[in-house]
Amino acid sequence: MKVTRPMLAVAGAVAVLTLAGCASGTEQRATVPVTATGSLEHLAAEVKCTPNIQIDADEIRQAVCKDAKGAKGAKGAGGAAAGKFILATFATDRGQREWINGAKDYGGHYLVGRKWVAVGETGTVTALRRTLGGDLEEGTDHSAHSGH
Repeated sequence: MKVTRPMLAVAGAVAVLTLAGCASGTEQRATVPVTATGSLEHLAAEVKCTPNIQIDADEIRQAVCKDAKGAKGAKGAGGAAAGKFILATFATDRGQREWINGAKDYGGHYLVGRKWVAVGETGTVTALRRTLGGDLEEGTDHSAHSGH
């Protein structure tokens, strides 16, 4: 299946709108491990999630992950991140950055590693960071425009 840039942008937008709330929280200060690397399955295993693959293409692999309890923003059993999130891996750094830049227009909370990104609520990506490392990024906040 050939994935085009518009398809990637739409997939990113849908992921953000589906998973990210408008709420903003403060980052919890904790020791951040060295940023994880590996396949989508390897990263999912690190956070004790069985990925539900949504896109499986050469340029991007994307899955929905959640823990068994589905609790938002908390830590699940065995230290796994709880809550629902999108996990995506990319063939290139450029492809990853283009995807993130397009998706950020829709808001959301992003945990970014080398050739991978996790998208979810603040508490979820903060919990994921304790295992996967990475950098936290925020999407555009459109709440000031809600009266239009």
